[in-house]
Amino acid sequence: MSHQLGPDYVRAIAPYQGGKPISEVAREFGLDESTIVKLASNENPLGLPESARLAMLAAFPELARYPDSNGFELKAAISKKYGVPADWITLGNGSNDILELAAHALVAPGQAVVYSQYSFAVYPLATQAVGARAIVVPAKNFGHDLAAMAEAVTADTRLVFIANPNNPTGTFAPAAELEAFLKRVPSHVVVVLDEAYNEFLAADLQYDSIAWVRRYPNLLVSRTLSKAYGLAGLRVGFGISQPELADLLNRIRQPFNVNSMAQAAAIAALTDVAFLKKSAEVNAAGYRQLTEAFQALDLEYVPSFGNFVLVRVGTDDGAGARINLALLQQGVIVRPVGNYGLPQWLRISIGLPEENAAFIAALKKALAR
Repeated sequence: MSHQLGPDYVRAIAPYQGGKPISEVAREFGLDESTIVKLASNENPLGLPESARLAMLAAFPELARYPDSNGFELKAAISKKYGVPADWITLGNGSNDILELAAHALVAPGQAVVYSQYSFAVYPLATQAVGARAIVVPAKNFGHDLAAMAEAVTADTRLVFIANPNNPTGTFAPAAELEAFLKRVPSHVVVVLDEAYNEFLAADLQYDSIAWVRRYPNLLVSRTLSKAYGLAGLRVGFGISQPELADLLNRIRQPFNVNSMAQAAAIAALTDVAFLKKSAEVNAAGYRQLTEAFQALDLEYVPSFGNFVLVRVGTDDGAGARINLALLQQGVIVRPVGNYGLPQWLRISIGLPEENAAFIAALKKALAR
């Protein structure tokens, strides 16, 4: 007699699909790896900061030992940068880890989690993994309808996910709208403000979410070093919340979830102002390069505040997959977003000028077919 393994809600999960690796595309299409352009995973096109590389080399001799499970020095660096005590910080294996920790720590099977249509794919995954009920609020102009999300909160809601800027659409909710939302949410509901792309915001759009953490005990701000800081392969992120919430997350966090190399690199990268500035400049120039090309090709795109742009490449539901394949055949990897319910669109990460140019040339050919 055979027994089913695991609960139904786990078996129903469709695993997260990352951007195609360069090596896989080279094998699949018979291409030279060195000629392939990857604009699929919102990585930093400048690569690893030199400061982080040197810090990792210094940490190298200690790799036979376990990392500091408490991340004392990394927490000290975060404390200094954001002006919060160390016990307000939860370290994560990327900010993805923080999102999952929040779901596991706060939501019991059958309780509800609220998030927006077209928001990050990990929100439904984290919700399903704990057997929770998803309340998906229709998007407004491809972004979060925060007023509708506040209305959607039920008595059994325990968590709300908000990505700002949002991935994959690039939309942005201004500070005043966010604060109005925080004021409306009941205190038993934790709001995760996922700020993975915050560093790409123009100075006039930056807001102080850490000041909100001081005012709202039910707010968890999540950050990553995978994007602007160029450490995607090391998996390091963190959450900032008041101590009661941080303590809860730290109770279920894996003790060594941020490895020694990641901790060393993160400490260096957090203070590398020059690298962060250059990342933002390269991103702003690349955004202009891509959007001017989309305008010239008469393609609709969603104005983006992150390091990627969502562009509509056709009017039929096969368009995204078709153009994606034509780009892959030319050695250009972008991100199809059919799994988000956007089959006519592709998400393009902003690369270096020559990478963007290679993509634009390949896109013109793909569209001409």
